Amino acid sequence: MSTEDDRPRQSGGYADSGYFTPSESTYPTTPTTGGADAYSGGTTAALPRPNTTSYDDDPDRREEVLDRAPHTWHVGADLGLLVLRVVLGALVLGHGLQKVFGLFEGAGIDGFGHVLSALGFQHATILSWVTGITELAAGALLILGLFTPAAAGAVLAIVANAIWIRVDVNLFAGGVEIQAIYAAAAFTLLFTGAGRASLDNHTPWFRRAPAFGFVFLILAAAASVVTLVVLR
Repeated sequence: MSTEDDRPRQSGGYADSGYFTPSESTYPTTPTTGGADAYSGGTTAALPRPNTTSYDDDPDRREEVLDRAPHTWHVGADLGLLVLRVVLGALVLGHGLQKVFGLFEGAGIDGFGHVLSALGFQHATILSWVTGITELAAGALLILGLFTPAAAGAVLAIVANAIWIRVDVNLFAGGVEIQAIYAAAAFTLLFTGAGRASLDNHTPWFRRAPAFGFVFLILAAAASVVTLVVLR
């Protein structure tokens, strides 16, 4: 039995074996009718017409996407970084005052130079000045939260040298647990940044702390190697 519709097309008939293209009068193009044009070209609630405008064609939208949201205040994290930064900076600053000015029962430049000479370092006096001034500058910068990656990297380089010289595998934690704590604190600040309670706020190294931390970690390692290999 044939399934063909023998009625003429003018009266609404169509052939099952042919293609039927509805006219606009047969299926209105308004989205509410659910006609064929509503699915192919119109805008419906279920299938909205995609927006083909790319970010390259719309500079304003591209700027909106590339402009990251500013860092928000996190009370716990920023308070913790502030305390860590100030404590580490104050301790490092105190060591610098001991070396440069002989304060807090420090040895001063001459005394620290003799210690470095006994450890086998060359140009001990110059190295004493460099170490003492570096500790003064790094400690002050850490307290202020200014140029934190450079300050933390400098502290890490000095502490790494101290650990290498003093470590004793026969002792608990190599006998350098205090230096290890200093190194861990400096390493933390190197990659987290100073936090929002700092002068580094809104600087490039504040927004991209891990990237700058990696750069200054390399510089710190290079400074340690040069000091231990070339000057000893």
